[in-house]
Amino acid sequence: QVQLVESGGGLVQAGGSLRLSCAASGRTFSNYAMGWFRQAPGKEREFVAGIIWNDGSTNYAEFVRGRFTISRDNVKNTVYLQMDNLSPEDTAVYFCTADPRTQAVFYGTPFYWGQGTQVTVSS
Repeated sequence: QVQLVESGGGLVQAGGSLRLSCAASGRTFSNYAMGWFRQAPGKEREFVAGIIWNDGSTNYAEFVRGRFTISRDNVKNTVYLQMDNLSPEDTAVYFCTADPRTQAVFYGTPFYWGQGTQVTVSS
């Protein structure tokens, strides 16, 4: 059974940084794509960033390119989202996702989702 457990959310001032972590368990993820999505109040969930586990290829939403960095640790089976230069518009619940289909993570709806972690950016 796949489990994705996010951590690292919190309250930060505009311009600050946070690092989200996603501990993945339940199977071997070397053939998976992993991603981060977010959902702000009153808005639909949207793709933020994705990574192909076995080769490290990444994809980013345009609105975070240059500010956020996704990475993974093969030993710890953990995916990270480093978020820099945060703005109030980044306030949302951030979800870790996984799917063996890269297209589902990068452009569609992944199969596996974590419970989410709240990120709040104050102005």
